[in-house]
Amino acid sequence: MAGGAVLADEKPRNDDQEPRVEAPITVKAYLTCLFAAFGGLLFGYDSGYINGVQAMTAWKNQFGHDLGGGVVNVTSSQSSLIVSILSAGTFFGALSAGFFADFIGRRFTIIGACGIFAVGVIIQMAAQNVGTLAGGRFVAGLGVGVISATVILYMSEIAPKKIRGAIVSGYQFAITVGLLLSTVVTYATENRTNSGAYRIPIAIQFLWALLLSAGLLILPESPRYWIRKGRQDLATNCLVRIRGQPAESDYIQAEIAEIQANYEYELSIQQAGWIDVFRGGFAPSGNFRRVMIGIFLQMFQQWTGINFIFYYGNVFFQTVGIANSFTISMATTAVNVGSTPISWWLIERFGRRALLIWGAVGMFVCEFIVAGVGTGLPNSHAATVCLIVFICIYISFFAATWGPAAWVVIGEIFPLPIRAKGVALSTASNWLWNCIIAVITPYLVGTQQGDANLGPKVFFLWGALCVTCFLFAFFLIPETKGLSLEQVDRMLEETTPFTSAKWKPHNTFAADRKVTDVEHKETV
Repeated sequence: MAGGAVLADEKPRNDDQEPRVEAPITVKAYLTCLFAAFGGLLFGYDSGYINGVQAMTAWKNQFGHDLGGGVVNVTSSQSSLIVSILSAGTFFGALSAGFFADFIGRRFTIIGACGIFAVGVIIQMAAQNVGTLAGGRFVAGLGVGVISATVILYMSEIAPKKIRGAIVSGYQFAITVGLLLSTVVTYATENRTNSGAYRIPIAIQFLWALLLSAGLLILPESPRYWIRKGRQDLATNCLVRIRGQPAESDYIQAEIAEIQANYEYELSIQQAGWIDVFRGGFAPSGNFRRVMIGIFLQMFQQWTGINFIFYYGNVFFQTVGIANSFTISMATTAVNVGSTPISWWLIERFGRRALLIWGAVGMFVCEFIVAGVGTGLPNSHAATVCLIVFICIYISFFAATWGPAAWVVIGEIFPLPIRAKGVALSTASNWLWNCIIAVITPYLVGTQQGDANLGPKVFFLWGALCVTCFLFAFFLIPETKGLSLEQVDRMLEETTPFTSAKWKPHNTFAADRKVTDVEHKETV
């Protein structure tokens, strides 16, 4: 049976002889966690709609100007600004998420961020020039940044340990659905000759913010937030709603006791301020080491090059001679959506570490093939087919491995006192590199004077970066599959990345605290 409890005067064991600390998984637990994943849809849609919009004639006529030769469009620098400014906003939004999540709670932080996002959407709808449009995307980015960090934090803290990887992977699936919806909507409106061509895709974002904020008013707060606030009574009430067990249940009492004991243990060796985020150096369980793993993991997720396809896919496909770039872009997005659910099984069957290692291998092989064939056989039908096929395979590898696994790991590796701050910094790293890549990409593949115009050669760059992703995952990522967040803390203290997969829970923080209390009483 998944989950279980550590009773007050005995240690029940599951089939693997591990201490039980969670209740059995219920349908309610699934639904609660999966709805929270809806926040990824805002992330995906807002990131993706700009790809299709930039290829629209109506959009070019409104925001572009004559570039010569009868070509009306924005310049590479303007395209770079419009795309990357969202990521700039999300960077600052993600950084602030840690403070607000600890101050007002995970739920209300997300709800407030939905409001900020809505303001950004209004500004984008009203935009008549590039400056106003960029300003609206920056404001919307602030909201998306807060949501992206806090949703991962919230889901990781409420999900049952046996399915936490699959549940948090649902966030990545929501991102891919958002990307697909943005592609479908822009495809449906691309031939409109008025401003509705691009304003309709922008306006639809209101719906996602409304649904997410309304749903979170109903969902319970994270029990770990209330433990952090010293309100064990409210933590118990929230856990009752999440686990579907009565408050007096041994399951509920044991899990609350374990969360409380772990928090007290962590506070006994550290505090919860920003300076504590960077304490501990590179010791196996040091906060600094964990934060660096989170920050670099999110950086490497961007270095896979995936957002090159979803931000500039239409433009890239046009430059390499693919006629119907909208159709190809929709196909690649559909592959992304269809491949992500595979991760729900893979991540709990093979673990986070294995997915990150082998996913990187699969991606860099595909990227080098695309680069080699596209460079060696330019403008040929064979090269075009190869490019489309292996880009789709590459996307499939990302969607089943690095896409979800990077989010899962950052939600698991931080201790409760600094968890909100650690997730915020990691997410901010994702958005910082998202922004950097969005800024430089137009110059890498652009065909205007001064651009690199790399074409398929750009995949040599992404392939080389994916090799570094493989090395990072192999040497530094621990295995956290099947452990509670409190057990992850202990595992990191006792193992290395190479031995982490073999580690088994052998005690609980609650049991240790009980032994300590008994010894203290005997000494007195």
